[in-house]
Amino acid sequence: MRVTLCDVGPRDGLQNEPETLAPGVRAGLIGRLAAAGLPRIEAVSFVRDDRVPQMAGAEQVVADADRGGAELSGLVLNERGFERFAATTLDRVNVTFAATEGFNRRNGNMSLADAVAQAESIVDMAGVWPRTVTISAAFGCPFEGRVDPGIVADLAARFSGRAEIVLADTIGVATPSHVRALVAQTGAAGFHGHNTRNTGYANALAAVEAGARVLDASVGGLGGCPYAPRATGNVATEDLVYLLEGEGVETGIDLDALVGVSLWLEGLLGRRLEGYVYRAGGGLG
Repeated sequence: MRVTLCDVGPRDGLQNEPETLAPGVRAGLIGRLAAAGLPRIEAVSFVRDDRVPQMAGAEQVVADADRGGAELSGLVLNERGFERFAATTLDRVNVTFAATEGFNRRNGNMSLADAVAQAESIVDMAGVWPRTVTISAAFGCPFEGRVDPGIVADLAARFSGRAEIVLADTIGVATPSHVRALVAQTGAAGFHGHNTRNTGYANALAAVEAGARVLDASVGGLGGCPYAPRATGNVATEDLVYLLEGEGVETGIDLDALVGVSLWLEGLLGRRLEGYVYRAGGGLG
């Protein structure tokens, strides 16, 4: 069995970090991840620089990144963002909305219906580009609690055949049986897990068992969720690679090289990261 890992560190990870790294540094991170064998990297998001300074200079990041053989994606939130995306050399467009009214209101200042309509518009605009639709807060919402699986299934069905569907446990409340059931019910191709309650890695395995073949993770465990109190970061890419390879699931990623990327980031940010494998090493050899 083989899965595609998408490292979301350059976008989802850094966007939620207090530091603002220069475009050249972020491009360097993408290059290091590509050299480690990451098949897909979420590189940038197209948002206003004054609103999200961590993502400023997205076009420069894309232009400067040495992607190697990696597929680079960009997060698009609206039509203007798609216009910026289309003017770059990115390979895949990622669109996201939340499964609940409350989360969409807090995150995007729009209703669930409007958020879905906007996502559908961007998917239609995408044309020849591969597209991913990420349904965030698919398992639980900090404002509305547990999310009805039927609602998530209905939302996923609206994009079936038009985009790759990824279910996101944005606030890290899911457990493996929950993930296994919802991935199977929706037929989702991917899973984006957070390790807020130390279930992220078990949940990723459960998603694979249910048929998911795309997993999001963030180098070093960078990132979190700014709209959820006490939410910690994404699952660490190197920890997930170690787990998957140990379970006989191929990733095609050089674990030692990936550990090196986290060590570089640790020095750059001046603090210990959330991941474990980069500190413990990749095993006994």
